Parts: sequence; C-alpha cells; structure tokens
Amino acid sequence: MDRDLVINRKARRDYNIIKTLEAGIVLLGSEVKSLKEGKGSLEGAFARIENGEAFLYQMNISPYEKAPTYALRDPKTPRKLLLHKKEIGELAGAISRQGRTIVPLKLYYRRGKIKVLLGIASGKSQVDKREKIKEQESQREISRILKRRREV
Repeated sequence: MDRDLVINRKARRDYNIIKTLEAGIVLLGSEVKSLKEGKGSLEGAFARIENGEAFLYQMNISPYEKAPTYALRDPKTPRKLLLHKKEIGELAGAISRQGRTIVPLKLYYRRGKIKVLLGIASGKSQVDKREKIKEQESQREISRILKRRREV
C-alpha cells in the first residue's frame, strides 16, 4: 500500500506529462521523519542529469525539529535520485528535445522506502490552460444538469 507524502499539484496544471518513471531518492534519516510529518514541498522542483547521475533540485524539506544540529542540512540541497543507467539514458534522451523537462509529481512511501514519481513533461501554453478550464467547467455544468434531471 502506497502512502503519498508530498504531491506537486501544479505540475499537472502547468505541464503535459508525457511519461512517468519511479525513482528512489537519497535522504538523511531526519529528512525522512520530516517528510512523514508532511513537511516537504515539490513546488518549483525539477530534475537534471549531470555526469551520468540524476539529481532533484529545488525540493524543500523543512528541518526535523527533534533532530540534532549535526544531522541538519540546507532544506533545498540537491538530492541524488536512484535510477538504473538505462533509465538515466532514457531520461536524457527524452529531455534532449526542445521544451522538455523532468518534473517530480509526488513523493510516496512504498515498502519501507521513499520513492519519487518523475514525469517527462513539456510546458503548457496559457491558451491550453484556459481551454482545459473551459472544458472542466462545461463538464461540471453537464453533470449538474443530469443530476437535476435524475432528481425530478
């Protein structure tokens, strides 16, 4: 059973997610405890591939209050992602195209490990966002009308 720790709600609104991939993440024990308390944020976070390794940038994990001072580190420190070489190559090939990036969609707990769901994404334009909002509003209106008809 998976338990979501942190969800990046803006990612699906701002990007078209082309493909998703699960990765492990290197964390300190105090960071794991902080995440379990829900003190993390993926807003504005992104992943990059450097020297054949994947790193997650701009992810914020607030310091755990009960942790000793030597066990604390900067909340926005880049964190290494654990992927196979084949997966890293796949990610590198996918983002080599213009306008694509790697966005973390959520952090979750699975079988005693914290995992990151990464999405290969391309940015949405303002027009696309507006069209999606209009479509959602029309669907809501249709469902309201249908619900009223069933009640009568």
